[in-house]
Amino acid sequence: MKIDNTLPLEYQTEENRNRIFGFWLFLGAEIVLFATLFAVYFTLWTRTGNGPSAKEIFEIKPVLLETFLLLTSSFTCGLAIHSMRLKLKKPAMVFFGITLLLGLGFLGVEIFEFVTYVHEGATLQTSAFLSSLFVLLGTHGAHVTMGLLWGSGLMMQIKREGFTHDTANKSFIFSLYWHFLDVVWIFIFSFVYLKGMM
Repeated sequence: MKIDNTLPLEYQTEENRNRIFGFWLFLGAEIVLFATLFAVYFTLWTRTGNGPSAKEIFEIKPVLLETFLLLTSSFTCGLAIHSMRLKLKKPAMVFFGITLLLGLGFLGVEIFEFVTYVHEGATLQTSAFLSSLFVLLGTHGAHVTMGLLWGSGLMMQIKREGFTHDTANKSFIFSLYWHFLDVVWIFIFSFVYLKGMM
């Protein structure tokens, strides 16, 4: 295995570089998935039937809290990768842990928001608008859940093995995934919630 020590740890082997390239291709497919969900939502967002409209159910406080939690988690994830590159295992683990806790907080607020919608009579079956909204938000939430499971498993591996070419590569790929979810959330925040509240 040829190692290029001039590159960051996660890029030093050809296999690792190929994995990162492959993950970028995967993210391209994820962009297509979310673009499709956004297109469906924007087609149906005025189709409220007898149900409530976006303006009637969206509240700014939980949305701002979700945004704060997820964007802060992106920052701490970046700090974890920076610590990894400095070969500082303990700070990296702390920052990964904070990232996952913030992600868990985001999911908690989102679940509370969904329960509130249902209590107000806004369900998947109520209207085309609500079904497209729940599918878009639910798909993003499922991705965050997957990220929490992945990050937990990654932390266990780092604790056991430290930062090797393999764990550094997995950590970096996880950070790409987590940052991608934050970018998707910025679009949801801007074009679903803020637009819906106007």
